[in-house]
Amino acid sequence: MAIADRKSPSDGKIWGFFKLPFRGNGTNTNSSSSSSSMHHQHNQSNSLVEGSNAYGSNSVSSVARSILPTRRRLKLSPCNKLYFPYEPGKQVRSAIRIKNTSKSHAAFKFQTTQPKSCFMRPPGAILAPGESIVATVFKFVELPENNEKPLDQKSRAKFKIMSLKVKGPMDYMPELFDEQKDRVSIEQILRVVFLDPERQNPVLEKLKRQLAEADAAAEEHKKPPEDTGPKIIGEGLVIDEWKERREKFLARQQVEGVDSI
Repeated sequence: MAIADRKSPSDGKIWGFFKLPFRGNGTNTNSSSSSSSMHHQHNQSNSLVEGSNAYGSNSVSSVARSILPTRRRLKLSPCNKLYFPYEPGKQVRSAIRIKNTSKSHAAFKFQTTQPKSCFMRPPGAILAPGESIVATVFKFVELPENNEKPLDQKSRAKFKIMSLKVKGPMDYMPELFDEQKDRVSIEQILRVVFLDPERQNPVLEKLKRQLAEADAAAEEHKKPPEDTGPKIIGEGLVIDEWKERREKFLARQQVEGVDSI
C-alpha cells in the first residue's frame, strides 16, 4: 500500500506536459487580444493625429494666405507718391505710369477719397501682359489755411490703385470690380506730395515728361481711325475702282475708233 500510494515522478511531468498547452493557449489569447487592442488604439491615435495634422495644415495654409502679401500685377512709376506742382486755387496735374507685369490680362481701377476735387484719366482700363499706360491725375489745390507755408500743407486726399485678373481682351467696365470683389487686389495707396513749380527738380522734370507723353497719347486717341474700306459718296453710293477703270477704258476705245474713221 505504501508503494501504491507513492506517486511516480513522471506523473507530475505528464500532467504538467498536458497542462502546458492550455496555459500557453490562454497566454497567447490574452496577448493577441491585448496586442490587437493596442494596435486598434494605435490606429485610432494615428488617425486622430493625422486628422489633426490635416486640419492644422488647412488652418495654417489659410492663415498663411491671409498673412502673405498679395502678388502684384502692376508696376507703378512713381511707386507710392503722386507729385503735383503747388499752385493754390488752380487745378493741377500729376502723372503715373501703370504697367502690367503679370502673364495675363489685368484690369486696373482708380479710387480717391476726394472724388469732388480729384479724378484720373482714364479712371480704369484693361492692359495686356507687358502693356503700359500713362494716366493723368487732376487735383484742385486748396488755398493754405492758418498762415501755413505753401509747401508745408498736407493734402488729405489719398489715391488707391486696384487690379483684377481678367480672362482676356475685353471692354473695360467698372462693374467688373463689383462683381468679383473677392479677387480684387489693392496694388498701392498713393499719397500727395507738392512740388515748387519755380524750382528745378529732377522729380518735376520727370513729371513734365510723363505729362507730355500722356498728352501725346490722348491726342493720338482722338484721331479718327483710317478708313481702309470702299469710298462712300452720298447715301450708299459705293465707287468700284475696277468699274471706274473699265468705263474709262471703253470711253478711250470709242474715242480712238472715231479718230480712225
